[in-house]
Amino acid sequence: MQTSIYRQFGRYAIPTIAAMLVNGLYQVVDGVFIGQYMGSDGLAGINVAWPVISIILGIGMMIGVGTGALASIKQGEGKLCEAKQILATGLMLLAFLSPVVAALLWQYSDLFLLLQGSQGQMHVLAMQYLDILIFGSVFSLGSIAVPFLLRNDDSPNVATALMVLGALLNIVLDYLLIAVWQWELTGAAIATMLSQGVVTIFGVAYFFSSKANLRLRASDFVLQLQCIPRIVSIGISSFFMYAYGSFMIAIHNMLFADYGSVVLVGAYAILGYIVTLYYLIAEGIANAMQPLLSFNYGARRQDNMKKLFNVAMLSAVIGGLIFVVALNIFPYQSVAIFNSSDQELIDSTVTGIRLHLFSMFLDGFILIAAAYYQAINHGGKAMFVTIGNMLIQLPFLYVLPKLFSITGIWIAYPLSNIALSLIVVWMIAKDLKALSVQNTAQAEVNSKV
Repeated sequence: MQTSIYRQFGRYAIPTIAAMLVNGLYQVVDGVFIGQYMGSDGLAGINVAWPVISIILGIGMMIGVGTGALASIKQGEGKLCEAKQILATGLMLLAFLSPVVAALLWQYSDLFLLLQGSQGQMHVLAMQYLDILIFGSVFSLGSIAVPFLLRNDDSPNVATALMVLGALLNIVLDYLLIAVWQWELTGAAIATMLSQGVVTIFGVAYFFSSKANLRLRASDFVLQLQCIPRIVSIGISSFFMYAYGSFMIAIHNMLFADYGSVVLVGAYAILGYIVTLYYLIAEGIANAMQPLLSFNYGARRQDNMKKLFNVAMLSAVIGGLIFVVALNIFPYQSVAIFNSSDQELIDSTVTGIRLHLFSMFLDGFILIAAAYYQAINHGGKAMFVTIGNMLIQLPFLYVLPKLFSITGIWIAYPLSNIALSLIVVWMIAKDLKALSVQNTAQAEVNSKV
């Protein structure tokens, strides 16, 4: 008897969401220690550094998503040899890109910080963080790509276990390097780099073990150049999702520094850590949906595809609504996790929760929509959803601060989210209707056989 598609989704979703939340501890735990021990200067420093780090993570996700989805499609088609070659090509791409990415970011990171209005102690602390993580960019790339590849190898529990190990190591090292030895953002960066290194090294090693479904051997590592454009085209929207996030953080940092102060940049940093918790849940749901959706797309099971999208979308949106309600009921308690002594920072962050995050649940819907198009090899539509998120927000960020000053900066993001969601709802409804027609036609063909 075939396992229910909902049960299959649950088997992927629970460990994948747990893995994403654990992975988020790399960022959130850094924020907790930095906020409590270094205050608004430290939070502002890591926030202006984060757009640079996001570029590294975006490239890793692009390769991981593109490689994983394409390999899963080949598995669904029964072409296991081709799936292994695609996996090997993806791992080689990560290795080849690491030094190039590191060199470019090392050259231009200081300029990028200055463009965000970074100065004084905030700038010094940001450079501390970047100097270490750019050096360890191969681990940043690998730590986000490899768990995704493990899930596509039908090993979500292994991915979760590795990410738990990395997160626990990060917590211990953060405590030693920030709280005890007071190495500031240098300590936070070293803790993150070493933890990411553990995830990357053990994750890659797994594919050479007998437990891997797509077990790799040295002979598999022949670069399949013809696969690279497809890997990139499928995963490019994930890169732009991170690039969009990076650009938006940079724009907000610049606006808050211009219209306000370092305290507001620090408040925005705390909101970023809070949003990360929900965003990772939504991303975990999307990542759990993707391999199953890609497989069913390859196997031409349209009914399962529709069910997977519906359960993923409802899970992300309802989870987001619960998150927004909880934040508005307990705003001061939420902020106190990151700082409990600077009243100006606390009050500014609570204002941000009220104004900036009320439509946050729509981020989950947009993320699921982009992941759906990625999983079925419609990279163009996935990129439209992702790029649209940025293009729609820019006019709001240009006009609203001029009209409402700091309040305008806070409300630009939720209002643009609502505008984009209306467009994406129309796109998805149209495509799901077409999928239903295909499913009906396929059922009629099967009944005649």
